[in-house]
Amino acid sequence: MNDNIPIIVAITGASGAPYARRILQGLVEARRRVHLIISPAGRRLLHDELGIEQPDVEAILGGAVPHDISLLSYNDVGACVASGSYQSAGMVVAPCSSSRLAQIAHGLGDNLISRAAMVMLKERRPLILLHREMPLGLIELRNMVQVTEAGGIICPASPGFYLHPQCIEDLLTMTAARVLDLLGVAHSWNIRWRGAGAQ
Repeated sequence: MNDNIPIIVAITGASGAPYARRILQGLVEARRRVHLIISPAGRRLLHDELGIEQPDVEAILGGAVPHDISLLSYNDVGACVASGSYQSAGMVVAPCSSSRLAQIAHGLGDNLISRAAMVMLKERRPLILLHREMPLGLIELRNMVQVTEAGGIICPASPGFYLHPQCIEDLLTMTAARVLDLLGVAHSWNIRWRGAGAQ
C-alpha cells in the first residue's frame, strides 16, 4: 500500500472521543496523511469528553504536533473524499453512533461523512465503523448486517484484557491498534497475543 495515500477519519456523536484521539495519534506516529471530518454531534462530543471548545487538530491530538492532517467541512459534499476518483486508503468512523450507522447502511449521503463512507463501499475500500453504543437493538443489528454485506467492517469498541491493562490508556491503545491493523497501517504498539506458535 502507498503510504502517501490518505486515510479518512470521521468523528461522530457516540461516546468515545478518546478512541478517536488514540487512532489519530497512531496515524500520526505512522506518518500517514489524514483527512478528518467531524459531525456537529462529534463537535459536542469533543467538548464534553476532551474539553475542546473549537475543533482543532492539535487539541484533538492532545498536544502532539500534526504530521499531515487536514480538517474537512462536514457539510461540503463536494470535498475531495466525496469522489471515488480521489484516492484514499480507507476510512474509519470513530466513534460511530447508531444514527451514523443507519445513514451509512441506507446510503444516505447528504453530508461528507456518510458520502465518504458510501464511496468506500462502492470503491471496495476499507470502511471501519467503531461502534460504541450499547445495548444493541434489532435496528442496529440489522444495520450492521447491511453494512457488513456491503463490504464494511463493524468494529465494536471492546478491548481485550489478556495483556492485563493497567490503565484506560492501555485499553484505548488496544482498540486503536486493532483499527490500524484493519487499515493496514503498521504500528509498534504491543497488543499481540503470544499463544502457542506465536513468533
